[in-house]
Amino acid sequence: MKRKGILIIIDGIGDRPIKEFGGKTPLEYANTPNLDKLAKIGILGLHDPIKPGQPAGSDTAHLSIFGYDPYKTYRGRGFFEALGVGLDLDKDDLAFRVNFATIENGIIVDRRAGRISTEEAHELAKAIQENVKLPVEFIFKGATGHRAVLVLKGMAKGYRIGDNDPHMEGVPPLKFTYEDEESKRVAEILEDFLRQACEILKNHPINERRKKEGKPVANFLLIRGAGIYPNIPRPFPEHWKIKAVAIAAAALVKGVARAIGFDVVTPEGATAEYNTNEMAKAKAAVELLKDYDFVFLHFKPSDAAGHDNNPKLKVEMIEKADKMVGYIIENIDLEKTVVAVTGDHSTPCEVMNHSGDPVPLLIAGGGVRTDYTESFGERECMRGGIGRVKGHDVVPMMMDLMGRTEKFGA
Repeated sequence: MKRKGILIIIDGIGDRPIKEFGGKTPLEYANTPNLDKLAKIGILGLHDPIKPGQPAGSDTAHLSIFGYDPYKTYRGRGFFEALGVGLDLDKDDLAFRVNFATIENGIIVDRRAGRISTEEAHELAKAIQENVKLPVEFIFKGATGHRAVLVLKGMAKGYRIGDNDPHMEGVPPLKFTYEDEESKRVAEILEDFLRQACEILKNHPINERRKKEGKPVANFLLIRGAGIYPNIPRPFPEHWKIKAVAIAAAALVKGVARAIGFDVVTPEGATAEYNTNEMAKAKAAVELLKDYDFVFLHFKPSDAAGHDNNPKLKVEMIEKADKMVGYIIENIDLEKTVVAVTGDHSTPCEVMNHSGDPVPLLIAGGGVRTDYTESFGERECMRGGIGRVKGHDVVPMMMDLMGRTEKFGA
């Protein structure tokens, strides 16, 4: 029997015990009746996005979950970010991920410029695009929230370039490092770009207003994640012989989805920020399932709360995701659909970054063998029937339940 599938990734869902929650994780502490319902009628386990103990980036984790070996396909994050904001790039282009940041007296005080809004970031990016002059063609475009994308056209050979982002606050930005002459040329261009951009940001009306409001100003750019065209051997829909769509707002995730052949939809109100309209995503999933065989739905803000070391907010975001899940399962036929819920990685609040902790995994719906678990949380997942698997095992398990796999051997 052929079924349809929905893969819901609650970004950064995994965590570690929180003292103020009585030793429970945010997922265990949260009120999640819909996820718990799926746990009771499904099967639980844990997955390591890449391998045990290896923290994964959102890009490499998603590649692995969708069945691609990140060690072979991954060529930097920047290219995915650029694809995710809608740019159509050539194989000789070099792309970077950029943060609007706040710097004072040469020291980074906020890597996200107070989580400046998407609208503000786009306006600042437009001013930079229109006023910076470089010896090569470039594109600078706002992405989601404090993020932006920089593309240097025709400069892919100079991709061996280091970041100026130290990935921490309270320290000065780094100098761009390089490994060869072509990368040295890129470093020089980036220094020129940064100098001009900071002059534009310094007196921009948005920053003048933010200063008056007591908010961090976006007066610096952290440039990182040099990326070139990824080595994708076969598009996901072609490999599985299905029609696939992604529902996402985060530029990076949209870019990964585009790169592997998904159609991409961003519903109105979906922002990838704390204010995201989760129900718009839920409704889109139900509608798209009518026309697609496989729907991938990405929910971002739970990860942001982990990065911000805000356990209570992470609980709130997980509860938002639970409502989203509830609408979906109430409006689809679970006998004819396989539903998987997991994260791309763990983002423990105490770490404020991705960790190598395994990630909770739930699979429910038609054809699923159930286990004896009662709720969706890290400890329940430890005793679930799936056991502990690799990230690249998740989709094949779904596809087998969907009747989309082929026998190996006679």
